[in-house]
Amino acid sequence: MDEASFQKRSLNLKGHKTSVALERAFWKVLEDLARAHHISLPHLINEVDEKRTGGLASALRLFALKSVLRK
Repeated sequence: MDEASFQKRSLNLKGHKTSVALERAFWKVLEDLARAHHISLPHLINEVDEKRTGGLASALRLFALKSVLRK
């Protein structure tokens, strides 16, 4: 599948159901980061959600990008 294509996922944040659409490449980076930190993907997303100031999808993309650039 095309890494630039969007994949929408449903999740629970602070007891509220929501969905996030990100490119598959970003989901892959986030999954790898969660695995490397020995936490679940929902746990990682909750951590990003608690610290964000803008939209969740943008915050997740920036988090993934910053994590990759630090390597």
